[in-house]
Amino acid sequence: MKRRRVLVLVGVPVGVLCLMTAVAPLAKGRTVIRVDKIAATSEAHFTGAPDQPVFILAIGNDGRPGVDGARGDAIHLIGVNPAAGKATILDIPRDTYVPIPGHGRDKINAAFTYGGPELEAAAVSQLTGVPINWAMTTNFDGFIGMVDELGGVDVNVPYPMNDSFSGAVFSPGLQHMDGHAALAFSRNRHLGDGDITRSYDQALMILAALGKLRTDRTSPTKMLRDIGVLARHTELHGVGLRDLYHLGRLGLSIDPANVRNVVMPWTLGFVGPASVVFVGPGADGLFADFRDNALLDSH
Repeated sequence: MKRRRVLVLVGVPVGVLCLMTAVAPLAKGRTVIRVDKIAATSEAHFTGAPDQPVFILAIGNDGRPGVDGARGDAIHLIGVNPAAGKATILDIPRDTYVPIPGHGRDKINAAFTYGGPELEAAAVSQLTGVPINWAMTTNFDGFIGMVDELGGVDVNVPYPMNDSFSGAVFSPGLQHMDGHAALAFSRNRHLGDGDITRSYDQALMILAALGKLRTDRTSPTKMLRDIGVLARHTELHGVGLRDLYHLGRLGLSIDPANVRNVVMPWTLGFVGPASVVFVGPGADGLFADFRDNALLDSH
C-alpha cells in the first residue's frame, strides 16, 4: 500500500504549485511532514509520472500579524489525471459543518486551527472519501509576495466587484492584478452566494495563475526565473532546484482549459445561532465520481 504523503508549503500561490506538483513525479520514500517546509528524506528521488490520479489539498489560511489561530479559509481539493492531461478543482466552502477527527463536529476551516494542514487534509479526506496525496498551504503575505514576484496575474473578473471589506474593486473582464489586488479578489465574499461564490472565485485565481506560468514555460530563462521565485519563498529539505524545474515543466503541461472548477453541492443552515453550510444533495455521487479518476465523468 502506498504511503500517504503530506507536503506542506507556505509562501506561494498554493493552487498553482499544487497543479505543478500533481502531474510531476512522486517522490519515492517517506516525505517528512514539517510545517512551512517542502521536506523529503535523503532517499527520496523522482521517478516517471504516475499513471494513477493524484489528489492535492490547497489551503489558503488567514494567518497574518495580529490574528491568532489561523483558519483554513480557502479549501480546494485538486485532482489531476496525468494520463488524460486533465484536472478538477473541487471547491469546499469554509463553513461546511462536518466531523473533524478528534474534535467533534465543527466548521471545516477549524480543522486547520486545531491541527494545521495535516488535520485539514484528514477532515477533507473523511468528507469526500478521497485519499489526499499532498497538502499545501499559504498565508496572506506569502500569496502577495509570490504574485508580485511573478509579475502579477491576469484574471477574467466574472462580474462587477465593489467591496470595501476586502478592497476588491473591479470591472468585469480581463484585469491585471498585483499581489494585493489578487488577494482582495480572492477574499471578496460580499456578492452572490457569499462564501460559496468566493470559493469558486478563488479557484478562478488558481487557474489565472496557472495560465500566467504557462506563458513563461516556452522560455527556459523565464522558467528558471519562476522556479527561483518558488525556491526563494520555500525552505527546501531534500528537494533541489533541478527537482523543482522538473516538477514545473510537467505540471505546466496541464492546460487551464482542461481544468474543471466545481463547488461542492451545499445547503445553508444553522447550528444554534451560527450559520453553517451543510453537504447538499448529490454530494456523495459527485465525490464518488471525482475520486475514481480525478475527473467528473458524469457531472
